[in-house]
Amino acid sequence: MNLMDKYAALTADGTLKPDPAQEAVLVELERIRAAMAEPQKRGLFRRAPEPPKGLYLWGGVGRGKSMLMDMFVGCLEVPARRVHFHAFMQEIHTEMHKARQNGVEDALAPVAQAVAKSVRVLAFDEMQISDITDAMIVGRLFEMLFAAGVVVVTTSNRVPDELYKDGLNRQLFLPFIDILKDKMKVLEMVSATDYRQDRLAGNPVYFSPVTPQTRAEIDAIWQDLTGGRADPLVLHVKGRDVDIPAFRSGIGRASFYDLCGKMLGPADYLAVAEACRVLVLEDIPSLSRSNFNEAKRFVTLIDALYEARVRLIASAAAAPEMLYLEGEGTFEFERTASRLREMMSADWAKDAPDGAA
Repeated sequence: MNLMDKYAALTADGTLKPDPAQEAVLVELERIRAAMAEPQKRGLFRRAPEPPKGLYLWGGVGRGKSMLMDMFVGCLEVPARRVHFHAFMQEIHTEMHKARQNGVEDALAPVAQAVAKSVRVLAFDEMQISDITDAMIVGRLFEMLFAAGVVVVTTSNRVPDELYKDGLNRQLFLPFIDILKDKMKVLEMVSATDYRQDRLAGNPVYFSPVTPQTRAEIDAIWQDLTGGRADPLVLHVKGRDVDIPAFRSGIGRASFYDLCGKMLGPADYLAVAEACRVLVLEDIPSLSRSNFNEAKRFVTLIDALYEARVRLIASAAAAPEMLYLEGEGTFEFERTASRLREMMSADWAKDAPDGAA
């Protein structure tokens, strides 16, 4: 079944609502699907056909980009891989490290070759580049993949020209943007509907105290947002690993101790806020002088999420104003409690600028 027919069936049975912005994207995805379904005619003097242009799909969160990507990958008849861009680049660095240990001088070449042999389509979620180690290799990597005939489809919150914006040595990264524009069609997804916000509108996003019932409610929200499908995500920040135990399509899930019980700092929380457009944070405890360091990290985390307009869904021992009642830092925590209260509102983050939510 082609993508247009699949979408029509889902709208006809009420699973989806017709959306002109999504339909415009489907035209491009169907173009790629149909081209990849064509039989590969090869012969002694016959060159392999030129692969179709990929797609760089950008726009605000909650517009259905990930849902369309799921549909696209599910309808492909060729080897394909759907993966979050952060996770993919982490794999590339790991494999390059192994190649160097084996004495390979150009470690990227065999790694890119292995990827190209395993798939014909790479489907990325959330292409964004903030790490200089990614920025310095991604151009050559994609050049090799495109030369091998791999088609790339990706979603992003940013227009290509804003990738790695203000990054160190960005001038060395700029050729990669030109490669993207040459090998992929750039399409902005403009829709007035934020389906992710609509799912949360009118429903509580802060649960206290933590009980079996509130845990079940958090589980239900997670199931609704992700379908229950998720993988761990490890963010590499200045030589440290920041673990998000469950992650899918910009939605992360972690406990208070995953993010605040470890020696993490502002740069780590900025990376979390960059990767997650929605964060489910569970089991926030009562805070006091007995867990002062964890409390300070929690304040820094909330500041990062607030400034990046990340949607927070949380379970906690008490209401925001009652979380930190005694010990050094209670006065400073008042601002954090105020921000938590603001982040609980139904329309919070709706008016965030593109690229910030």
